[in-house]
Amino acid sequence: MLPYIDVPFHHLGSVTGASVDELKLIASFLLSYPLAGILKRIPDAKPWQKNVFIIGVSLFYLIGLFDLWSGIRTIFLSSAGAYLIASYVEGPFMPWIGFVFVMGHMSVSHIYRQYMNDPRKVDITGAQMVLVMKVAKIVFYGTDDGEHPLQLTAFCWNVQDGRLPEKDLAAIQREKALPRLPSALDYAGYVLFFPSLFAGPSFDYVDYRRWLETSMFEVPPGTDLSQHPKTRKQRKIPRSSTPATIKAVIGLVWIFLFLKFSAWYNTDLVLGEQYMRYSFIRRVWILEMLGFTTRMKYYGVWHLTEGACILSGMGYKGINPNTGKVEWNRLQNVNPWGIESAQNSRAYLENWNMNTNHWLRNYMYLRVTPKGKKPGFRASIATFVTSAFWHGFYPGYYLSFVLGAFVQTVAKSKFQERDQNALHKAINSVRQIDFRRYVRPFFLTPDGQRPTAYKPYYDIISYLVTQTAFCFTTAPFVLLTLSASLLVWSRVYFYAVLGVAASMVFFASPAKAWLIQRLRIRNQSATRAQDKARAAEKEREHPLMGLPSDPGGDMEDAVKEMMEEVEGKRRSGNQIGMPEAIEIRKAVEEGIGKNIS
Repeated sequence: MLPYIDVPFHHLGSVTGASVDELKLIASFLLSYPLAGILKRIPDAKPWQKNVFIIGVSLFYLIGLFDLWSGIRTIFLSSAGAYLIASYVEGPFMPWIGFVFVMGHMSVSHIYRQYMNDPRKVDITGAQMVLVMKVAKIVFYGTDDGEHPLQLTAFCWNVQDGRLPEKDLAAIQREKALPRLPSALDYAGYVLFFPSLFAGPSFDYVDYRRWLETSMFEVPPGTDLSQHPKTRKQRKIPRSSTPATIKAVIGLVWIFLFLKFSAWYNTDLVLGEQYMRYSFIRRVWILEMLGFTTRMKYYGVWHLTEGACILSGMGYKGINPNTGKVEWNRLQNVNPWGIESAQNSRAYLENWNMNTNHWLRNYMYLRVTPKGKKPGFRASIATFVTSAFWHGFYPGYYLSFVLGAFVQTVAKSKFQERDQNALHKAINSVRQIDFRRYVRPFFLTPDGQRPTAYKPYYDIISYLVTQTAFCFTTAPFVLLTLSASLLVWSRVYFYAVLGVAASMVFFASPAKAWLIQRLRIRNQSATRAQDKARAAEKEREHPLMGLPSDPGGDMEDAVKEMMEEVEGKRRSGNQIGMPEAIEIRKAVEEGIGKNIS
């Protein structure tokens, strides 16, 4: 660490109440703006100079600013390990090996951070979480040989796709595939891209390469000259100072608000005795404000890092064909208005940590699904476990994840009736829990296209229920420990848990059949249009932040898969039992095409 570099941060910390490391982190985000401006001005014809500059700045942040020598070692081990795995491991299991390696290495860092128990101190876990998404993207990008499931996440996946015939790849796989490994210098520049080093956003190596070569900024043929993005001198990267400055200003406002509000709404307040002197309504309000205050920090950080990426040119998305204007939201990670105004769980979650949502969807949920089948139980479980391990091992994370899955189930499920055996009916009694599909239609016209005069009342109630449910659900994410989480939940009488349980009981009762009957009578003329709309919505569904969107449905899918497999073996006359060691070994050798003796 550079001598005396902490001195100004100590003085500033005594004024603001923030820790030295927190202030240095914000300073690194702000310093990334002028440095991104310099990066942008390095000649396009000399990409190696851009890589060297990126690596040098990141080393300054890690060593000169934070003295994270151990962090250098951690990043090197994860990134070099993934690169070597992609280089030397052959066969369809290569992406899985890379994924387990980078996730396992990050888990060690999470456990160490939890042992040290100093959330205000900056360590390498934040940068490593971003790195896992980037490197795992190189490690995983689904393979499909018709028998093996599409594999997990991306650098090793991209490399694996590059080894396959193009005809075997989906469109997005062809776009991200790497037919050859990047050079060590290019790879290091990608791993250490300083505007997103500590807090994201993450992106694919293919995007980094296109930015480095400036092919990202090529305008489609036939585009009107008046719509071409403005550039300076001979640079291909368009001007981006205005959108970057806007992001920086918004980010600083959020950080300022966080520093002010955190003095009023913090974990000490909800854990202290004073909290119980307030009325129940006020306690819920304080819980909501605690969540909002915590989100302010992330709103600020993600706006600042996105702005630096925009200034470097990495945030360039292209020209909007409708407006003719350049868009800079390629790496947008959060939509505060979408979260704070959300009227349902899906709107809330899909606007939060958007790049992580994309990573979980594209490199996990959709890649663990056998060819010709829709994502089901295994995809949901794999996504849930990945998201949980990626966040860390504090018990509070898992309380939030589990309750969040049930909140999603209550808020949204499937409207469907079919012949079922007794087991499927029992499972489906849990599955058919849905206010949005059973209650909301009463506030719309029969065709579902226009609101009735009473729809505003439904919107207000939905907003209040969504926001209060999530402030309760996410409280353990802030409190972290099991004892603190359960204490705060008990102080508001477990209202969200009781609400979810009451909803499940209500929709498992005859009330559900009565609602369905009333809807059918009311909406007879519009049934077909609604069925089409529901089918289209089902196609768009996927877990958000790793939460299963339909736990009951996933359970049903799992049971169905097992029953089909058992029945298939019975019909073929095969005995059903656990495989012996020699059988497992033979199956593995057939899968990798090598002897493992």
